[in-house]
Amino acid sequence: MLPQLLNAADFDTILNGKKVALYTLTNKQGSVAQITNYGGTVVSLWVKDKEDNFKDVVLGYKTLEEYRTNPNAYFGSIVGRYANRIAKGKFTLDNKTYTLVTNNGENHLHGGTTGFDAAVWVAKQTCSHTLELTYVSGDMEEGYPGNLAVTVQYQLTEDNALKITYWAITDKTTIINLTNHSYFNLKGEGNGDILDHNLQINAEKFTSVDQTCIPTGELIPVKNTPLDFTKEKTIGKDINANYDQLKIGNGYDHNYVINQTETLNLAAKVTEPTTGIVMDVFTTEPGIQLYTGNFITDTVLGKTNKKYHPRAAFCLETQHYPDSPNKPNFPSVILQPKEEYHSVTLYKFSTKA
Repeated sequence: MLPQLLNAADFDTILNGKKVALYTLTNKQGSVAQITNYGGTVVSLWVKDKEDNFKDVVLGYKTLEEYRTNPNAYFGSIVGRYANRIAKGKFTLDNKTYTLVTNNGENHLHGGTTGFDAAVWVAKQTCSHTLELTYVSGDMEEGYPGNLAVTVQYQLTEDNALKITYWAITDKTTIINLTNHSYFNLKGEGNGDILDHNLQINAEKFTSVDQTCIPTGELIPVKNTPLDFTKEKTIGKDINANYDQLKIGNGYDHNYVINQTETLNLAAKVTEPTTGIVMDVFTTEPGIQLYTGNFITDTVLGKTNKKYHPRAAFCLETQHYPDSPNKPNFPSVILQPKEEYHSVTLYKFSTKA
């Protein structure tokens, strides 16, 4: 099966005076990524399985309108200014307390009600395999201080990685934590659940959370817990275990503390046994959020008109830890003027017989 490209006309429009389009990246292996500058969203990602058939391994929609009317899934989007949660939507910088929009119960999630996932980014496709997106987040947008100029570059590399590079600068002290929120199913989008995917995470600790999914501040060893993926096991093996941390999120929705030995660390490896597709995740970030699609609703129809269901995909969101602005013991997410935020993540694909 060859990649089935989505119709670019279904994304071609003007929103708030800005052009929205669908861009196609290719490499010499025949892989294809389609990305829209609405939210910097990875709409489709076609890679070969062990039989040399192409599979689209990310969940998403086939039209822009569906992304706009279903905003809270964050399928494939860039999320920011702060990915993940901030407790009660409050943090303090330079002795000043800032109040953010609360859109996840009493907490702030993924940048607020109009985060980077809903922004129209300025797009420039520099070659067949590279797309550059830019966005300026204004001072006090969603409550964040500083005019923040962000650049995100997507590259579909010749060694079959989707490489995502982030840069940002600010004119006022602020906080920043960017990620991509792609939902993966290595059987192909809409093809059942991900419970039989084999997963290994290069992390010996995780950040435990309270009942609202806010970190307690403790780094808990994964050893002898259902959150232990230091050795490869299926995602479904322990997902329903009688364990408080799993009950809170109805499955995995946890930040892992990556074992860091290099500048660009191997954070996780996922293998799907029937397709043989392998995905290695490399990142410069200190954490990675495993989310197992626990709250995907079965009212959602995907790109091929298949219903999505809970646990129909997994996310591996590279990041700084949730609620870091309120946890002095966590790695800092503060960005100062004259500094540059820089982060790199690769989702690298191969096959295994």
